[in-house]
Amino acid sequence: MQGMDGKTVAIISYLTFIGWVIAFVMNSNNKSQVATYHIRQSLFIMLAAFLLYVVQTMLSFIPYLGWVVSLLLVPVGLVLLVFWIMGLIYAINGKEKPIPFIGETAQQLFSNIK
Repeated sequence: MQGMDGKTVAIISYLTFIGWVIAFVMNSNNKSQVATYHIRQSLFIMLAAFLLYVVQTMLSFIPYLGWVVSLLLVPVGLVLLVFWIMGLIYAINGKEKPIPFIGETAQQLFSNIK
C-alpha cells in the first residue's frame, strides 16, 4: 500500500470507520494535505451519525413521544448521508472543498489531526 496518493487515502477515509483508521495510519506515514482534509471531515460526519444513532436508540425506549421525536430525527440522518456523499465526491475529485454547514467546523475541531 506504499505509494498511495493523497486522493486515494482521502477516498478510503469515507469508507466506514475501519477505512478511516486505515486512512489515518496511511496518512501518518506519508502526509498529504488533501487526505488530512478529508480525514477530518469524514471523522466529523461519522461521529455525528453515531451520536444521532445513540440519541434515536435512547428515544426509542420512550413510548409514543420518544418514537415521534425519533422519527423527526430521520431527516437529520438523510442530511448526514448527503454530506457523506458530497465529501466522497470531493475526495474522488481531489478537492479540498468544505461540506456545507459542517466542513469548516470539522477542520477547526480536528485541527490537531495533521
